[in-house]
Amino acid sequence: MDPKRPWECADMSQVRTEIDRIDAALVDLIAERFGYVDRAWQLKMGTREGAVVQWRIQQVIDRVKERAAERGMPAEMIEMVGAQWRNMIGWFVQFEEEKLRQMQEAGEKSGANGGT
Repeated sequence: MDPKRPWECADMSQVRTEIDRIDAALVDLIAERFGYVDRAWQLKMGTREGAVVQWRIQQVIDRVKERAAERGMPAEMIEMVGAQWRNMIGWFVQFEEEKLRQMQEAGEKSGANGGT
């Protein structure tokens, strides 16, 4: 069944069905984003780049807020989306930092054991 646009919904059950569809898609997209974050820390392992890249974080937030404005979201909602995006990125950064720390510790232990 094709998704309905808001004005095509004739009753609340149709509205709720579409909201549930969108919520599922949002979770799927965040899970997909997590896959890229998981790959990012692996690629960063062999570099001097840490988990936190301030200019990139701000770039992402600015783009999200710009997209929200382009989509006609109210100003208060744009600020809330930006804040929530920053929270999500903060969690992802902590995840990356922890993975990088674990790998560094594992490397130090194997080095201390002569690689055995």
